[in-house]
Amino acid sequence: MHRPDNAIDIRNAVKRYGTFTALKEISLSIRDNEFFTLLGPSGCGKTTLLRMIAGFEDVTDGSIHLFGQEIENLPPNKRPVNTVFQNYALFPHLNILDNVAFGLEMKGSSKSEARHRAGQMLDLVRLTDFSARKPSQLSGGQQQRVALARALAPQPKVLLLDEPLSALDLKLRKAMQLELKHLQRETGITFIFVTHDQEEALTMSDRIAVMSAGNLQQLGSPREIYETPRNVFVADFIGETNLLEVQVDNIHDGQATCHLGGGHELQCKAVQGVAAGANVHVSLRPERIFISEMPAESRSMKGKVVENIFVGTDISTIVDLDEGPSFTVRTANSDRGSKGIFEPGSNVFINLEQGAARLLMD
Repeated sequence: MHRPDNAIDIRNAVKRYGTFTALKEISLSIRDNEFFTLLGPSGCGKTTLLRMIAGFEDVTDGSIHLFGQEIENLPPNKRPVNTVFQNYALFPHLNILDNVAFGLEMKGSSKSEARHRAGQMLDLVRLTDFSARKPSQLSGGQQQRVALARALAPQPKVLLLDEPLSALDLKLRKAMQLELKHLQRETGITFIFVTHDQEEALTMSDRIAVMSAGNLQQLGSPREIYETPRNVFVADFIGETNLLEVQVDNIHDGQATCHLGGGHELQCKAVQGVAAGANVHVSLRPERIFISEMPAESRSMKGKVVENIFVGTDISTIVDLDEGPSFTVRTANSDRGSKGIFEPGSNVFINLEQGAARLLMD
């Protein structure tokens, strides 16, 4: 059933190439005026799904609806969507204004109308002063903004972005992430963004669909995906975490008591489908753990510092529990955070923030 606030409805979408199934009954909805990200490693099916929405790939089974209209049988040029690719594909012999205007002329606009609209788009991406330049005279970030202006010019209902920032250096990529989010809010167009970069997805998205091996692993807001991963794949793929094998000893009042071996125990919220006696995993984000010289609470775990790793904004500390697993603990690189830094060989206690341990569906 289509909801009026959905831009895209995908129902049981399957894509097969001969005997290989690239997408396995994917179902999800993308809201109108949403920055939605398809996130996953190479080969997970995210770009295949994007190309199916664009019309560059057929749907083997299932259906795709755009604002309630079934579109999988419409050719790409009949769909009110536009795509920005990794390769910006700008015409080297045309100046920037004519690059943006070209597609509008192909769609039937007069030259003057097309150039007027192209000028508006270059103003939107703050490139008006560069309109007479050729693509070779622009930086990578500027070329990317030209490609965005060209894609936005026909006023598509949905803009598809296939890893458009992957060729940019780190600092420029971070700047462009904020630019894209700003553009999405300013235009009100639904953006569907494909990336393998977890930080990029967390920074930009209203919601994220995490994919792996043709399956949808989890769908939610960036905070939901990061703080409450559903399974081992999501916990391990999104950011840094301590993944620990545990046995669930008992479950009482929604809380699971687990042991790690070596006599160490921890408490975490129970999840549906995991029963007492199960061997599963917990996820503990390094920033939700702190080290102290004395136990901070009754369930502190004793260990020894192995190594401190300086990573700029933070210091990662490796701690081996007595007769138990290793932990990575992240401490802010500040005067306040330095109180929690101990030299290698120090005997310390590992302490978990309330709710830090997340029981996972393996």
